[in-house]
Amino acid sequence: MLEQSDFIYQDERFADIQLLRYQVPGFKELSLRQKLLIYHLSRAALLGRDILWDQNGTYNLRIRQVLETIYTQYQGDRFSADFQQFTIYLKRVWFSNGIHHHYGYQKFTPGFSQQFFIDAAGQVGVAVDDLLPIIFDATVLSKRVNQAEGDDLLLTSASNYYQDGITQAEAEAFYARQKEKGDSLHPIMYGMNSRLEKRSDGTLHENIWKSGGMYGPYIDRIIAALKDAIPYAENQKQQAVIEKLIEFYQSGNLKTFDEYTILWVQDTESKVDFTNGFTEVYGDPLGLKASWEGYVNFVDPIATRRSQALSDNAQWFEDHSPIDPRFRKKECKGVSAKVINAAILGGDLYPSSAIGINLPNSNWIRAEYGSKSVTIGNLTHAYDEAAKDSGLRQEFVIDEPTLTLLNKYAGICDDLHTDLHECLGHGSGQLLPGVDPDALKAYGSTIEEARADLFGLYYLADEKLVELGLTPNAEAYQAQYYSYLMNGVLTQLVRIEEGHQIEEAHMRNRALIARWTIQHFPEAASLTEKDGKHYIKVHSYPMLRTAFATLLAEIQRIKSEGDLSAARQLVEEFGVKVDAQLHAEVLNRWRALNLSPYKGFINPEYELVYDEQGNVCDVEIRYGEAYDNQMLRYGKLYSNP
Repeated sequence: MLEQSDFIYQDERFADIQLLRYQVPGFKELSLRQKLLIYHLSRAALLGRDILWDQNGTYNLRIRQVLETIYTQYQGDRFSADFQQFTIYLKRVWFSNGIHHHYGYQKFTPGFSQQFFIDAAGQVGVAVDDLLPIIFDATVLSKRVNQAEGDDLLLTSASNYYQDGITQAEAEAFYARQKEKGDSLHPIMYGMNSRLEKRSDGTLHENIWKSGGMYGPYIDRIIAALKDAIPYAENQKQQAVIEKLIEFYQSGNLKTFDEYTILWVQDTESKVDFTNGFTEVYGDPLGLKASWEGYVNFVDPIATRRSQALSDNAQWFEDHSPIDPRFRKKECKGVSAKVINAAILGGDLYPSSAIGINLPNSNWIRAEYGSKSVTIGNLTHAYDEAAKDSGLRQEFVIDEPTLTLLNKYAGICDDLHTDLHECLGHGSGQLLPGVDPDALKAYGSTIEEARADLFGLYYLADEKLVELGLTPNAEAYQAQYYSYLMNGVLTQLVRIEEGHQIEEAHMRNRALIARWTIQHFPEAASLTEKDGKHYIKVHSYPMLRTAFATLLAEIQRIKSEGDLSAARQLVEEFGVKVDAQLHAEVLNRWRALNLSPYKGFINPEYELVYDEQGNVCDVEIRYGEAYDNQMLRYGKLYSNP
């Protein structure tokens, strides 16, 4: 295995993407049993790939097949401008698991001509006439997830969670009726694992994602890989988790999913862990249906001491939160946190991945059984290594003292903010009795991310973190405060095309917090102009903490009371719109740095090693597979069951 100092983290660049590689430190030292568990769970994490592609859009799988056929079989001039642009388009589609941008949700505009595509498809013998408007007409399926106020979010979104023609009002009424009939104390996450469809008589029904149902052949292969993993489970708890997940995949019963989730939350002993299935709802404009994802990891015991210190003190943080006492949890149950090394990324976590995860998403399970939070240490390390000497801070930080502050403490505080966000933020607070967990509708994801971010920002400045040895001194938090505002107001704008608004929930959350703070607490921070460029200027870091506490209290109230009107007002006023002049300035400054605004990962490869008797004696990990080779290999191994 490569030494960490010799590892090359950066790989190829195209469009707005920088590909990275992540190392998996500690894999070599695992037992053979643990390696084989990771091997089989990794297969399960990759076998659901096409489910996500189909969820992201009706035509995605067919378009990918056509594009890959042209890419591998085209006999024309592969150095022509059209073919080079075709290659970039294909790589973008691979990266986004479909024809819409993974973060901005808008449909890609091909850089090659329609005639080239027709001719190339004809040469390799594939029919594409019906795909031409899907690929080339900007008005057709223009946005995967539309969150624009006033629009029918289903009729204007290209994602494949609802049959064409079903309106937002119809879907919301359908699930409101289900909730009325359900268990109000222990509600399942209605609609999470289904596509809503309409019968010929106009009535709605769910097409359930399960063995024997929708996506059945893919799910059967996932089940087979999970069964292969069972003999290598580290303990009986982990075996029970895998068996219950298989039962859920077989039945599609969401009560069984809750049973699986409870078992998974309670398994805090296993070193190897995983998620596999329908998880996050960001891809559904109504925030109900979950995209498929999978990943496998194992704990980093040294780095976990940081997150463990937070989880051990979860009740203290809850009791001292600056929110209305009505919204605080009286007892924080089952809060576990760890720093992990990702072994494989799959589904909606690949190639672009989160760096921190908190699950489950069920509010009542969190309240009664707790949650698991992870910070993915080897991914954050890869990001840090790739960002060295990028020039970003030098361009956007207002002065040398602030730059020195960020260079000294930003890395420490950024990881700690992720820990606070995932470990405590998402698990904090409670809904008032009778409040629907989906009451905030399309604004729910943004409000939830803002709540967790604000929790982390507020506590970063607390003396408790110095006492726990998590921050080196009482000033270190200032680095995160500055960088957070800088990102929310300025640097995250590089991820948005000129003329567009902010669509993605995490970006809306950061903009909401930063812009609200500057408007309501100008004595704490402001956007100022210097030498023709705009910068964040902090006037009082303690006052910034007061601002974050004030907004956290309001965001928690909105969440706890299910105040849709207030959620809409906050998000629409502060989280959506973009100042065109400021946007153009930021983009010009960014382009001069020659950086890519988005990053994602190429997975390592795992291969079984056999001894002379034909027995498996090891699992070898390999790095260095080319991006296109990996995507084509995944297409052959994990598609068309």
